[in-house]
Amino acid sequence: MNSVSAPSDRPQVNKIWLASYPDIVPAELPPLEHASLIELLEESCARYADKLAFTSMGKSITYRDLDTQTRKIAAWLQSLGLQKGDRVAVMMPNVLQNPVTVYGILRAGLVVVNVNPLYTPRELEHQLRDCGAKAIFVLENFAHTVEQVLGHTDVRHVVVTALGDMLGIKGHIVNFIVRKVKKLVPAWSIPGHRGFKGVVSEGARLPLRPAELTGKDIAFLQYTGGTTGVAKGAILTHSNLLANQQQLLLWLQSAYINKPRPEQLTFVCALPLYHIFALTVNSLMGMSLGGHNVLIANPRDIPGFIKELGKYKFDMFPGLNTLFNALMNNPEFAKLDLSHTAVLAGGMAVQRPVAERWQKMTGAWITEGYGLSETSPVASANRFDSSQFSGTIGLPITGTDFDIRDENGRSLPLGEVGEICIRGPQVMAGYWKQPAETARVMTADGFFRSGDMGFMDERGYTKIVDRKKDMILVSGFNVYPNEIEEVAAMHPGILEAAAIGVPDEHSGEAVKLFIVKKDQALTEADVKAHCVANLTNYKRPRFIEFRSELPKSNVGKILRKELRN
Repeated sequence: MNSVSAPSDRPQVNKIWLASYPDIVPAELPPLEHASLIELLEESCARYADKLAFTSMGKSITYRDLDTQTRKIAAWLQSLGLQKGDRVAVMMPNVLQNPVTVYGILRAGLVVVNVNPLYTPRELEHQLRDCGAKAIFVLENFAHTVEQVLGHTDVRHVVVTALGDMLGIKGHIVNFIVRKVKKLVPAWSIPGHRGFKGVVSEGARLPLRPAELTGKDIAFLQYTGGTTGVAKGAILTHSNLLANQQQLLLWLQSAYINKPRPEQLTFVCALPLYHIFALTVNSLMGMSLGGHNVLIANPRDIPGFIKELGKYKFDMFPGLNTLFNALMNNPEFAKLDLSHTAVLAGGMAVQRPVAERWQKMTGAWITEGYGLSETSPVASANRFDSSQFSGTIGLPITGTDFDIRDENGRSLPLGEVGEICIRGPQVMAGYWKQPAETARVMTADGFFRSGDMGFMDERGYTKIVDRKKDMILVSGFNVYPNEIEEVAAMHPGILEAAAIGVPDEHSGEAVKLFIVKKDQALTEADVKAHCVANLTNYKRPRFIEFRSELPKSNVGKILRKELRN
């Protein structure tokens, strides 16, 4: 494990943002209330036993159910002989099996590796090989992808679940429709795999040994491109995530300065739980508060999503600019009452026209925050009690320092643009097996170099103006030109390629690929088919442009900046 320890003689930064804090939010984070996420889970399951924890497709489980089911998963995993710190991958969308599996893995003393279910075999193989996962839980719709790479990984235990496995009698109908009617499950064959229901049944008869964990132990390897193109596992410890929970709970107090706090908070969980934003702001924050998360498996189905929104009185709605925009473009959305819903936006910049239109339609402002996988993720946020849209990423949250620095690491005056550097208890312990990359992003005084360029104003609010690298942000997901170009270069008909991001009203940005042909018969359809086979959907180029040559520097480096211009 890589670790980064901050020196005790850290130079102080001028925390001008504290003057803009709500009176009820403290400047410093008190000692953590729990030693590990297991302790948080078990305490919440006992305290909120009869309250609803998660709902999916009309089926709900209580915190008591969550306790029982995660205990069974954990006991079964321990029976395999897996040792503390071994990695287990989870490749599922937002279904009940997801949180049950994730918390079961943690209870067994193991490390969760979240995997995007839409990954291509190439992407999945890289992640499984890099993290050294010994087991994987996968929804059957994606088992064919796992089948293709299994022999090249350390995975020895595969658990396959069907969409309806936790939906009771209704589940049989759901599974039939998914498999036979909609044909959403490609053929697959994984000898020796286990079914999810069988694992739960077997785990019920097995003892669970309490896992001896401390805050320094790894809880998640959360894969990200960081500020470069190669996917790396951000090491998030139990204390990283517990600290971000406490920070969020303290910040959330400002949402109830001017209105009463509900007895139980109900969350919209439309962002995928394998993404750090939903993992922390939905699943873990819901756990901390005894909240109820309504899981949305397919938020792209806007009519179905709006129908689901109409069934509950929601208190918290974490989401992205593109999602809010898509909802408002459906006439049925205007019929919903979201006036009392606290809306937290992240993952990408919120566009002012979207925020103002949302306020006009719902009566509530969108509260924009900021963070990265490396910061567990929330590092800053606007005040929940604000009566206007700031157009900034807000203030560093409790216990977090921001410093705007130049290329030489010197702090810059207010109003000057530099790299946003972040220090706090939520900052990762480093990148998995990547000491050089860790050293590149961590400063000697304990700051994480975000790769985002911005400035801080006199009130302590930070505005992002650009990204240091050429990263493309598609619907809140990082897309790295290096990866797209490398995939393009794999095609025998392509001589050179360069990828950039272009504005897109639906996804914020879309990928555009410039190509110099090696084979003059190469077509746009050929390139797109190649990308479909090697890149998950959000990374695929939406636009292809053929050129006779690409702009280059005097040392031969392709100049993406000129392509953007």
